[in-house]
Amino acid sequence: MAGMVLIVGLPGAGKTSLARRLEEERKALRLTPDEWMDALFHTNEFEGRRWVLESELFWGVAARALELEANVILDYGCWSREERDLFRTRAQDLGASAEIIVLDLPFEVLWERLERRNANLRAGTFAINREELTEWSGRFELPTADELKNWDRHLVVTE
Repeated sequence: MAGMVLIVGLPGAGKTSLARRLEEERKALRLTPDEWMDALFHTNEFEGRRWVLESELFWGVAARALELEANVILDYGCWSREERDLFRTRAQDLGASAEIIVLDLPFEVLWERLERRNANLRAGTFAINREELTEWSGRFELPTADELKNWDRHLVVTE
């Protein structure tokens, strides 16, 4: 059975690094919106297009891959339960397994990583300042035990 892995966390948590590793280990299709947003719009958000990219365009590709029994890695972030539930149910409705990996690192660790990243930005990444990270941290809904039980597999990483 094909499987979908949704990687959840704030910027600097290591989502894309983990997604790249899992892509190789599981021979999976990796979908990383930041890389596409940079190529298309030279920004990480443009008039709501990131959500269109994730929920419509990428999901169409992911769904087809799952139907063909290929594994899929969604390197999305998905800060709200509503978003996570959407992708979990879509995958399960296709008969695929749904796994979530939550990267819940301390704020100061995230900020230290972002400072290093900001100093040497690679293609497909964006500078993020401390104020943005603070704002986004307040919007991130950490998955609860009740939510995690709906997933076929889950892992929460705190360090």
